Amino acid sequence: MKLFGFVGASGSGKTTLITRVLPLLRRRDLRVSTIKHAHHGFEMDRPGKDSARHREAGAQEVMVVADRGWALLSDHRSEDDLSLAALASRMAPVDMLLVEGFKLADIPKIEVHRPALGKPALYPQDASIAAVATNGTIDAGPRAVLPLDDPETVAGFLIAFARVAA
Repeated sequence: MKLFGFVGASGSGKTTLITRVLPLLRRRDLRVSTIKHAHHGFEMDRPGKDSARHREAGAQEVMVVADRGWALLSDHRSEDDLSLAALASRMAPVDMLLVEGFKLADIPKIEVHRPALGKPALYPQDASIAAVATNGTIDAGPRAVLPLDDPETVAGFLIAFARVAA
C-alpha cells in the first residue's frame, strides 16, 4: 500500500485538492482510501446518542453500522500507538492511501502552498516533500512544482511517483 501525504497551512486547499484527485485515481481503477488528521478535539459522537453512550459506559471500540457504510470509533489511552504507521495498519489494503495532515510523518508528501496566505512554506525544511502544488510562482529546488488548479497533473504525479517508489 503506497502512502502519500498532503500537507500545508490551514485553508490552503488540501481537502479540495484531495477530493478533486480521488475520482481521477479511481477512474484509473486504483483502490484509494484516506486518513484525515483532525484537530481541536474532533468528536464523531454527539452526547446522548447510543454510540456515545456505549463509549461512556466503557467500550474501547464501538462500530456503528448503517445501510451505506460503517464507522469504527475507538477510545485510546495515552499509551496507545497513534502513529501513522499504526493507524494505516488498521485500514483495509488498497493501492494508495492518501493522508491529509500528519506533517511530521516520514512519508512522501505534496505540500499545498498558496503564497497569498502569507504562511511560510514547509518544503525548505522537509526533505519528504516530493512536490509542491501551488497557485503561485515558486522555486522549490529539486521538487516538482504542480499547478494547484490542475488535479489531472497532480494525479499523474502521484501515479508516476508510486510506480518509481515501487
